[in-house]
Amino acid sequence: MIGSGDEQGKAWQALRALENRSLAALFAEDPGRVEAMTRRIGWPVAPDSELQAGMVIDFSKTHLGPDALTAFEKLAEAAGFAAAREALFDGGIINVTEGRAATHGALRGSGTPAQVEEADALLARMGMLVEAIHEGALGEVRHCIAIGIGGSALGPALAVDALARDLAMVDVHVVSNIDGLALEQAFDACDPATTLIAVASKTFTTIETMTNATSALKWLADSGVSDPGGRVVALTASPEKAVEWGVDETRVLPFPESVGGRYSLFSSIGFPVALAIGMDEFRAMLAGAKAVDDHFRQNEGRANAPLLAAFADQFYTRLKGCQTRAVFAYDERLALLPDYLQQLEMESNGKSVTIDGATVDGPTAPITWGGVGTDAQHAVFQLLHQGTHLVPVDFIASIAPGDTLDPAHHRTLLMNCLAQGAALMAGKPSDDPARAYSGDRPSTTILVDDCDAAAFGALIAFHEHRTFANAVLMGINPFDQFGVELGKAIANQIDSGEGDFDPSTRALMAAAGLA
Repeated sequence: MIGSGDEQGKAWQALRALENRSLAALFAEDPGRVEAMTRRIGWPVAPDSELQAGMVIDFSKTHLGPDALTAFEKLAEAAGFAAAREALFDGGIINVTEGRAATHGALRGSGTPAQVEEADALLARMGMLVEAIHEGALGEVRHCIAIGIGGSALGPALAVDALARDLAMVDVHVVSNIDGLALEQAFDACDPATTLIAVASKTFTTIETMTNATSALKWLADSGVSDPGGRVVALTASPEKAVEWGVDETRVLPFPESVGGRYSLFSSIGFPVALAIGMDEFRAMLAGAKAVDDHFRQNEGRANAPLLAAFADQFYTRLKGCQTRAVFAYDERLALLPDYLQQLEMESNGKSVTIDGATVDGPTAPITWGGVGTDAQHAVFQLLHQGTHLVPVDFIASIAPGDTLDPAHHRTLLMNCLAQGAALMAGKPSDDPARAYSGDRPSTTILVDDCDAAAFGALIAFHEHRTFANAVLMGINPFDQFGVELGKAIANQIDSGEGDFDPSTRALMAAAGLA
């Protein structure tokens, strides 16, 4: 158990004993702090190119000093980080509660030879279908309604919004909510005669997804489409269930059972993304993720960017009692990133027991939240600068603009992004308490050269590995999600009327017409 008398407990004790250091003091004591606390990850701008693009991650405005970094490195060693990382990429049973490996890394070439070979074959299968659709094999396809929920929707929705604004080959609408208004909105935006339905479900039994899929087929039929079933592509780890449901096996795109939903964007769950941007761009996304995989596998301790991010996360959550972490993308293309990270981080690490079943001694995942700059500056930044909560902040921005307007737009955007981190750190004293800023508030800044497919893939992989590293340091399993099951079970009881409900729920059922 974390915090007990074992080696991990000793490491935590050493961390708790550290002297509190202000950001100003850390910078004053080390003129080389910026370089020492900045990590760079690069990748070729094109296959076989010697030119490099990449991202820069500046951790210098966190309170991690040399002593804290050394103590966290000892914690990582005591927690068995290196062995856990090796097991992750070598197909070990890392998801211990479900007896599975976690092979999402193999989807972009980071895994055992057998796993990578399987992933390459599945990618080639998806690529052939994508290219056939683009060439008209299913008739004219101008729209795609992608139906899923959780990781089957959040990842594709983010990727399409980020990458398909200027180069969409097919207009993709991602629908997850069982609320019929969401599906009707997609119907209104699409011509049924030229619309493809992509149904994404790991088990192909998810009630929200299958209900929406059935309604989408009815919409096609009611609109005069002669063969609605011929317009469906299934994305699933249960291909036999998809065939049983009525999808022709030539339009079933499987992915491995060992790929979890929130880690599945690079699998066939990404089919709507590939349909929108093309397979070349999808492969560029994989290449960016692979570059981060390589960095994560090859670097140790503080040199490892995702692990260093986890050190900062643990510092603020466990040592400083921060209950939340904020993410602000200063790029409209990444507007959905906070939503995506909420699931990735809170579903993965929102646990209360260790992998051994013991009670976790301390907080686990913080509440992830955020927004888009500069909008958020006029909404929530008041709390960040002058509120009573200490909130570590991540700023994410692209050096290259995503628009073709006057460069003043992007210059102002970047100026505001950098200014907010500087202001959080510096603060500003005032004789008027209402106008005083305490400062010494932490932030991390991530800059990508451009918000293109490779950079997008790198950002996703960075956060995947950050999440995993946090889990290892806490001794928990980030790959199960049993916490989502109880509510589903009770919903089924309400549907059947067989549950023994509390008085409040019974009254609400009656008021809603469900009793």
